[in-house]
Amino acid sequence: MELVIIGIIIVVVVVFIAMTIKIVPQQRVGVVERLGKFNRLLTPGLNVLIPVIDQIRVYHDLRIQQANVPPQTVITKDNVQVQIDTIIFYQVVGPEEATYGISDYVYGVRNISTATMRQIIGKLELDETLSGREKISSDIRLALDEATEKWGVRIERVEVIDIKPPLDIQEAMDKQMKAERSKRAIVLEAEAAKQDMILRAEGDKQSKILKAEGDKEARIRQAEGQRQAQELEALGQAKAIEAVAEAEKSRIAMIASAGLDERVLAYQSFEALTDISKGPANKVFLPTSAVETLGSLGAISEVFKAGKDGK
Repeated sequence: MELVIIGIIIVVVVVFIAMTIKIVPQQRVGVVERLGKFNRLLTPGLNVLIPVIDQIRVYHDLRIQQANVPPQTVITKDNVQVQIDTIIFYQVVGPEEATYGISDYVYGVRNISTATMRQIIGKLELDETLSGREKISSDIRLALDEATEKWGVRIERVEVIDIKPPLDIQEAMDKQMKAERSKRAIVLEAEAAKQDMILRAEGDKQSKILKAEGDKEARIRQAEGQRQAQELEALGQAKAIEAVAEAEKSRIAMIASAGLDERVLAYQSFEALTDISKGPANKVFLPTSAVETLGSLGAISEVFKAGKDGK
């Protein structure tokens, strides 16, 4: 009997200690009510409660959480049904408000997200819906921020995961996409051919221009060479004539300085005629001036004599 009593006391003590000491892990917080009224928050670490009087209403995870919104079928402005999948990232920043502001803030976030999505998509056409994911996400987040601020919940991010139009619309879009790609390929091919022709024409033009410039440069250099050659040849001829004139001038000066006059020159000419007369010629004609000169010198008889002896 005593052992039973001791055992009961031990159990009561253990239960009392368990109800008194609470250890809260990091990034979690507990909401404590005393006699049914909010009292305080249990922070991470060791906490002490008054058994029976203090009760922990709920624990909140302060890390960023994610809530998947079930796929929603909405109608666009041009009456096309599309199915949209979204995911919402949120964080509890006010544990007291999250506990007493709304019964289930996750459910509330999903409902507000769905309603806001229907309103936004109803104002957009299909093409705007397919290309406006970022705008849709931003509008949903703004609407959620206004609603969840008093719930102690902060919306970190809203992502539109997928937008699925009806099957016939998808097939039409696939055909349109293939047609667009084919058109783009044809345009690119034509553009490439155009660029090829332009580059070839430009290259041919540059080649002809360079060839013409080369021919022009060659003709200019050839003409310049001929001009310089003619100038040098004329200069050589002028110098040659000048040299001949100088030589003639010197010869005349030397003859004059040696005292030779016209009679001496006539005598020398006559001596040359004497040598000629020794050749096969039968007749020799003497200039009158030479005869007069030789006669005055008294040497003509000697010349003729020498000429007869030589026959």
